[in-house]
Amino acid sequence: MSRARTPRMRKVNELVREVVAEEITGLKDPRIGFVTVTGVDTTPDLRYATVFYSVLGTNEEQAATASALTHAAPRIQRAVGQQTRLKFTPHLVFEVDPSIEQGLLIDALLQDLDTGQEPIVEDDE
Repeated sequence: MSRARTPRMRKVNELVREVVAEEITGLKDPRIGFVTVTGVDTTPDLRYATVFYSVLGTNEEQAATASALTHAAPRIQRAVGQQTRLKFTPHLVFEVDPSIEQGLLIDALLQDLDTGQEPIVEDDE
């Protein structure tokens, strides 16, 4: 996820994350499920920002939320520009945070080890 190298970039990432999270809660799109903005990774030139999020629900609900966030990106980006004092307003790209799924997998593996069962790992292939 975030690879902010300087305290300034960490502050920028956190500021953008807060504004994006606030704007998402204000969206009235019914396709948006229970979304948590987990982090933001802004490029050093402030031109692009990847917004990492997690969403609860079925695969269909997650896909609908992804579509709704992509559709709302210009509105959210405009809010970032209005509420921050950055040299550039970053272009927002939304990505599902892979660390949530990875954490659940690790937790399942640890539970299997604790019970002495053979771990069940699903391949995406």
